[in-house]
Amino acid sequence: MKGRKLLMIPGPIEFEPDVLHAMSIATTSHVAPNFIEVFGNSLELMRTVWKSPKGQPFIVAGTGTLAMDMAAANLIEQEDNVLVISSGYFGKRFNDILERYGANTTILEAPIGEVVSLETIEKELKSKQYKALTITHVDTSTGILVDPKPIAQLAKKYNTISILDGVCSVAGEVINQDEWELDIVLTASQKAIGVPPGLALLMASEKAMKVWKNRKTPVPNYYADWSNWLPIMKAYEERRPSYFGTPAVNLIVALETSLKIICKEGIDKRVKRHQDLAKAFRAAIASLNLEILPKSTALAANTLSAVYYPKDIDGALLSAKMIEADVIIAGGLLPEIKATYFRVGHMGSVSANDLMAVLGALERALIVLGHPLEPGKGLQVFQNKLLKDN
Repeated sequence: MKGRKLLMIPGPIEFEPDVLHAMSIATTSHVAPNFIEVFGNSLELMRTVWKSPKGQPFIVAGTGTLAMDMAAANLIEQEDNVLVISSGYFGKRFNDILERYGANTTILEAPIGEVVSLETIEKELKSKQYKALTITHVDTSTGILVDPKPIAQLAKKYNTISILDGVCSVAGEVINQDEWELDIVLTASQKAIGVPPGLALLMASEKAMKVWKNRKTPVPNYYADWSNWLPIMKAYEERRPSYFGTPAVNLIVALETSLKIICKEGIDKRVKRHQDLAKAFRAAIASLNLEILPKSTALAANTLSAVYYPKDIDGALLSAKMIEADVIIAGGLLPEIKATYFRVGHMGSVSANDLMAVLGALERALIVLGHPLEPGKGLQVFQNKLLKDN
């Protein structure tokens, strides 16, 4: 026995040993030369992972919600029209944040398990001038994957800022920020980036920075204001000491460690690994007579899976059986249906062995609870799919 359980939720995830070791080193000064080098290198590595050589990176102590808050606070002013494209819980959260800053929001919500069509989005963009639109790349509550590229193209066509919530996608799904002309791509450290919770990470395009500089009113959030943070980012990247608020020193050391691991693997290769494992896992889930929440596999994220409980199984009992087998999964999050499904995270340093452990525990739990299936079926399908695709 390892003495701990396998954490397979959609964040925090299982972290690389080198990342955890970086968290444990003696904390240095935030203006020490060695830390300035780490911070500056982290900013540069972010551009590689985001595929945004022209972007302005921000690393700030906080959560993914803070990154969303920073985008809204700096780019939105009172009475600005903003279009929110929602595929779950976190689309609605972005709507709430935007309204807090006085935006006139219009929310386009997809039916559960679906995405908003491009035709619907374009029709709305034609109806009036929108300053910005938001896209949830992968909604952690539903496991729905949205293709940001054509939406970003529509945003450009209608002179609208595009803001991508990449909390559950950056470093796990295909993102080409500069090529797709996405203005903001934001995330949090504890997902596919592979660092314990505590960092809000954001990349802003040249256009987004220009919109911020030309705003008519002060940013109504002191901590989130880029006026305070931009000089810090520039100083660290130029390897100079600077101060606004004390950075999360050990988390940033861990961030550099993880970004180096990501770049050594190669971002394209890393994304393909996520895709291959997710396809095999979905095939295994289907073989167990289980249904995923997305209406089609084309809409299913590669960083997590949302799976409906069998109708004859008590979800709480299933989760308890999984914990007994030393595997932790997440329950549902979408309020309307939260008791009907569970979620499995498969991002970051996730391996085939991790997902085989999940499937083994899941099979045993289902059998014990009376769900009809052939023992070993899911594991066999998972293995065969991986072998076929590689």
